[in-house]
Amino acid sequence: MTRSQLFGVLIGMTVVAFFTILRTQDPQLLRQARDVTFDEYQRIAPRRFEAMPVKIVDIDEASLRELGQWPWPRDRLAKLTNRLSEMGAAAIAFDVLFAEPDRLSPRTVVRDVGGVDPSFIATLPDNDEIFAEAIRDKPVVLGFGLTNEGSYLPPVKAGFAVTGESAAEAPPRLRAATPLRPQLESNAAGLGHISLNPGSSSAVVRAAPLFLSDGQQFYPSLAMEALRMAQGASTYVLAAAPDVANTLTAVKIGDFVVPLTSSGELWLYVTPDTTERYISARRILADGDPSPDIRAGIEGSIVFIGTSAAGLQDVRTTALGQNVPGVSIHAQIVEQILSGRYLSRPDWANGLEILSIALAGTLLVLLTTFVSPVVALVCGLAVTALALVASWIAFYYGGRLFDPLAPILAASITHFAATAYRFLVTDRERREVRQAFGRYLSPSLLYRIEHTRNALSLGGDDRELTVMFVDVRSFTEMSERMTPTEVVAFLNTLLDALSRHVLANEGTLDKFIGDSIMAFWNAPVDVANHPKKAVRAALGMRETLARLNADNAFGFGTDQEVRIGIGIHTGLACVGNMGAEARFNYSAVGDTVNIAARIEAACKDVNIDILVSEATAQALPDHAMLDAGALSLKGKTNRTRVYAVAGDETLAASLAFQDLRGLHDRLVEALRTRTQTSRSIINAAKLKAPALTPALTGFYARIGRRAEHFAQATEETARRPAE
Repeated sequence: MTRSQLFGVLIGMTVVAFFTILRTQDPQLLRQARDVTFDEYQRIAPRRFEAMPVKIVDIDEASLRELGQWPWPRDRLAKLTNRLSEMGAAAIAFDVLFAEPDRLSPRTVVRDVGGVDPSFIATLPDNDEIFAEAIRDKPVVLGFGLTNEGSYLPPVKAGFAVTGESAAEAPPRLRAATPLRPQLESNAAGLGHISLNPGSSSAVVRAAPLFLSDGQQFYPSLAMEALRMAQGASTYVLAAAPDVANTLTAVKIGDFVVPLTSSGELWLYVTPDTTERYISARRILADGDPSPDIRAGIEGSIVFIGTSAAGLQDVRTTALGQNVPGVSIHAQIVEQILSGRYLSRPDWANGLEILSIALAGTLLVLLTTFVSPVVALVCGLAVTALALVASWIAFYYGGRLFDPLAPILAASITHFAATAYRFLVTDRERREVRQAFGRYLSPSLLYRIEHTRNALSLGGDDRELTVMFVDVRSFTEMSERMTPTEVVAFLNTLLDALSRHVLANEGTLDKFIGDSIMAFWNAPVDVANHPKKAVRAALGMRETLARLNADNAFGFGTDQEVRIGIGIHTGLACVGNMGAEARFNYSAVGDTVNIAARIEAACKDVNIDILVSEATAQALPDHAMLDAGALSLKGKTNRTRVYAVAGDETLAASLAFQDLRGLHDRLVEALRTRTQTSRSIINAAKLKAPALTPALTGFYARIGRRAEHFAQATEETARRPAE
């Protein structure tokens, strides 16, 4: 791991740690985003409406037009209660507050007139008494509201049993309630709070508290009391966590077990509001017998009485984005319990989401730093898709709520930060590599070295190289006839054309030394068949130089050709960055380099433009090469066997070259044994060589004067490369 990569990992992990801690703290912004995500799930797949024994008697606009404005006199509500009871309602729950005396009561109206005999007033009917008598001994539930004034707490009409640890502090706090009329409070079979989202800053009702607490006593909601009345149950059995205080898990009421949040709330899984849920109050209060459909709808049903009239302002927003009467949500709570379709958020959901942020973030940091930002992006998209699919499946099939947004958001920002760091800092190394090697390496090699670790560190390693030296013949003599500017122009034209073949064959340009080129293969990264690619580059230089001469590219005239010598050797060398930390060169040193340079110099004696060592020739048995003898190279004790390169595999396979090679083998034997037949063989070879390549013409013109290069060779070195 490089230092920049280490810093990249540290920065990335810092971002991951930040988001992990942020999710642990769970600020309001994340909670709101999570709620919106769960809302969207319900909008995509809302709970399907099913006909259930739950109805809403709606004090709607039509009822107000026909029967008068709200509030209605309570004797009318008494009539409504009696009608519903006669139709067989299982429970009747009023989503209405009865905190003040009925101002429309005859007794109240006459008392307010003044000067009337009190004994007469006492004989007048009181609507509160009429309503109180109507609800006596009937399954009627009245609602109470929450207030911050006073200290009134309503009586509890049901019993409570708690299993597990104490949970009295778990539900939302009830500090005071709106007082009910005493006779109504006394005669009601059940009392329940009508608050749907106490203490919540959101207008959307996503979870409803089924219970409140004053720290000692539990108080049920209107919906729970209605369900209790319908079943004739007397007790709520609250299940609390066995080892954690003030944490509720479920409630059992009659035949139903309802999962709760830790604070005693029910996650609402709502249906789109529908008219099938409502019966207009005017139809219940109409004279005569109710229609069969109304009686069938009321009989055996839990009936909620509330209002949808816009002027009464009892409007709430559901997770589906619909504005519905508050009474509709009370009814939907009971419907949801009857359907058994619940939403829940497990206690371990937070831990899972926090862990997923840490793991996904760490994975993306490592992939971005050590592999590729593109691979990290693909993995990030896969993680995003997996989180979304898993969260959706958990919601759709199991009613479980898991937040995919926080892990996705954290992973996205982490990937962006790690990618930005890599681009700005880590990839600076690649830009340095490209700047340093862009003029000396082929694009394919440059790409490979960019992806090699520690490519730009001082030091070298021993590896097998194929080294090439190229030199211009008679350059000193040529430069004497040119101005310095012309010399530079000549070298730029020639060296640019020749060096292109090095790069095209995956070679590395080591340096330009005046009129010479040094190049090598198989470093800085491995190059397959490097001897072959070096020879191919040399043959390309031969063809390019011939074309430049023919086109008079140097301006010397067609009668003065530029000639070069190329020496190639394959062997072990030390290659790497050499110099100082502030400035260094990538180069190769060792005996292999020296031999390649000496072979290039020997091209003058052999009178050929391309010579290779025996090590290189043995790696290319299928190429057109001819034994050029064993030469005494400067600095070498033993003679070095070299080979003249005539051409590539295609030429080697031709009948003409095979015929020439047969002659050449006979010539080598004749020169080695110094027989008189060598002259006739040389003449025969001179006739055949030009048709193959002009470079062999000079080679055979001088070979007769180099008999000692063959005569002193051992039997082992005299043989040509094995087929």
